[in-house]
Amino acid sequence: MSRVTSANLIERFGPRGIAAWRWLTSRRRRPPIRDQGPATPVRRRPSVDFSLTGLIYCAMMMFMGLAAINSQANLLFGVFGLMIGILLISALICRLVLAGLRVKRVIPEYVAVGQNATIRYDFFNSKRFWPSLSVGLAELDGAEAFTQQPQAYMLHVAAGKSASAPINVVPKRRGLHMLTNFQISTSFPFGFVKRALMGRSDDAILIYPALAAVDPRLLSLCRSAERGGANMKPRRNGADEFYGVKEFRPGENPRWIHWKRSARTGELVSKEMVQISPPRLLILVDTFIESPTLLEHAAVEKAIAMAASLASGAMDSGMAVGMTAWGGEWINIAPQRGKQHCRDILAALAALPINRTVAASRLVEHGEGFLNEAVTPVLFTPRAMQVSLGDSARGGMIVVPVESEQARTWFRFDPAVDFARCMPAEQAIGVVASHSSARMKSEK
Repeated sequence: MSRVTSANLIERFGPRGIAAWRWLTSRRRRPPIRDQGPATPVRRRPSVDFSLTGLIYCAMMMFMGLAAINSQANLLFGVFGLMIGILLISALICRLVLAGLRVKRVIPEYVAVGQNATIRYDFFNSKRFWPSLSVGLAELDGAEAFTQQPQAYMLHVAAGKSASAPINVVPKRRGLHMLTNFQISTSFPFGFVKRALMGRSDDAILIYPALAAVDPRLLSLCRSAERGGANMKPRRNGADEFYGVKEFRPGENPRWIHWKRSARTGELVSKEMVQISPPRLLILVDTFIESPTLLEHAAVEKAIAMAASLASGAMDSGMAVGMTAWGGEWINIAPQRGKQHCRDILAALAALPINRTVAASRLVEHGEGFLNEAVTPVLFTPRAMQVSLGDSARGGMIVVPVESEQARTWFRFDPAVDFARCMPAEQAIGVVASHSSARMKSEK
């Protein structure tokens, strides 16, 4: 019977060990998380995993065990047992670091496609004595709403304390997105073993369409296109300009009393003020799609983004804005002013679904019922129009084809915004499927 020596072990297991090592190291090479392709790559860690350093450590530990068995040296057996103990303690501490850790998201009130947003993660350590160190967090559900998978890192949170970890994200798809499952992981203290735990917190984030810088010439055109003559129309019961005097009534504000006129007449009279009514816009959004191709969807997304940009810019300049669109049923928002009204319009535009039934002609007919002398209609359409923008404006309605040269001049979007990926994820699935089937038919 031949004696087992180190040379025999290396000769017998050397090629197999090298092959196993190559398989393990190739398994560890994961591509970096980048914004590549239409889908956002999501990395989900296993509950227990070894780092490259851990694999090297395990290989050295196995070599030490073989050497101890071969030489029967007590010192090598002691070193082998010590290395096993260090590995087990590393796995135990990893589990202890993640235990009792609660996470809460703090989501901004509103975000827009292509604009940087900050999501804050609040970590609370409910353990009485043990701190939590070097903890990473990755979102698993809802990551498709962003260009990259949201990931945060928390360095240290003491026992019974809380810590915050803010991250910057860039939304890429409009609509309401649910953030539910997430994963926390750590490799503390030695980096040999990586432990991961699943967590759940139901939150929703509403992403508005992409907002562009609006050319002031378009806002001037919207004001001059009014069919009622004067742009600013006074309305009573305001507080902007003096209109006349009236009899003072009990319960009215005493600061509006006209004291000089009251002294002359011997009766209390008050000032009657008026409010200046600004120009009002009614935005008509044509979302009709004849065939579900990627180009048509991108044009519709651009029309929605231009409508949102004009609504935001017009209300910032003091105009009252309303909206009409088809979303399974007619969506009618009367022209008003205010930040909350602007958010309501942007939220309605963010939630617009696919429209395969109502064409632009029906949209214009429906919008005519909400027009009067003080309202300027603005139509955003993804299709090319034969009528020029100037002629449309002189006719009372401003028509903006999204692919026209003037539309590109009036709306300056961030070059990083990809309108082919701005649609909600459930709409993108149908578009990709139809695009793939059409390509297969063309190849046949």
